[in-house]
Amino acid sequence: MSRRIFDLPASSGSYVLALFAAAAASVHAGALGERLLNAGVYLYVGSAFGPGGIKARLSRHLLGAQTRRWHVDYLRRHMPPMAAWYQPQTRPLEHLWAQVLGAGRGITVAWPGFGASDCRCDTHLFYASVMPSLAGFKARLAKVGCDTGGLSAIVTAK
Repeated sequence: MSRRIFDLPASSGSYVLALFAAAAASVHAGALGERLLNAGVYLYVGSAFGPGGIKARLSRHLLGAQTRRWHVDYLRRHMPPMAAWYQPQTRPLEHLWAQVLGAGRGITVAWPGFGASDCRCDTHLFYASVMPSLAGFKARLAKVGCDTGGLSAIVTAK
């Protein structure tokens, strides 16, 4: 289901931001340094538990932020968003989501440590040559007992 940014919920939750790299690019991301990223789809897993919740966080990522606060802000300067998957939640599930997403077919770790400086995850940034399906992600979440009610998508690419 596609939604406009202003329809996003202001509640807390978790999300996956999909970005598209049309060509390989060398990206610098703060203390992580620099890395060459290939053309393809990059999937960043995050959570939104601050003021404004999902609406504020995804609006920042989808529209592009002027200040670089998170690792994804550096990446966003090189790649436009394709889509975002999000789910209102009362507790962060981004770590579980990162594990489940990373175990998907055709999905690999894009940059070790990216977005994971405050947790024990290997990364929160994954690479795929083509955009994975939301239905497949929901099915994998359900297999590990994760509720997928309210898991929705906003599509920005045509």
